[in-house]
Amino acid sequence: MTGKNKDWDTEFTDFVVHRSPALLRTAYLLAGGDPEAARDLLQDVLERMYPRWPRITGSPEAYARGALANTAANRWRRLSRRVRETPLAPGQLAPAVDGPEEAVVTADQIAPLLASLPPRMRAVIVLRFFDDLSERQVAEVLGCGIGTVKSQTSRGLARMREALRPDGPGAARLTTTPAGGQR
Repeated sequence: MTGKNKDWDTEFTDFVVHRSPALLRTAYLLAGGDPEAARDLLQDVLERMYPRWPRITGSPEAYARGALANTAANRWRRLSRRVRETPLAPGQLAPAVDGPEEAVVTADQIAPLLASLPPRMRAVIVLRFFDDLSERQVAEVLGCGIGTVKSQTSRGLARMREALRPDGPGAARLTTTPAGGQR
């Protein structure tokens, strides 16, 4: 291994060690709350990033988030043609990270709500609100226009609000009590 390869190998390892928890949280939300699918999704993206590492310019985290969103959408398309697997019950989920995000990620209602959205809309909501990216950053990560981000955000939030209404279409599916014991 040459010195140059050793340098970028170390940089990539540092990136994985320090950014994997946040990226795993993003993958978890993009995978519709399935922790195994989230780990597989992140592993696939990191495996594809490693040989490309020297050529990744700008923000490697933005690159990884975009790759997660695209890989999740592609996986969703591929899996939609197969028999569905049964996900773990929400109470069996381990938090992806410690911190204020934990309450959001482990809330029983969030994962099913996100899973009910189309992949691109889900990616916009996750990147915008859970990863706290600006509209411009989300557009860059997903390779679309800011107007698309705005419309997908608006439609996604409207769908989630509708599902949360006591008389909304998702009310029957979302009857569990979220973390903290309040409805």
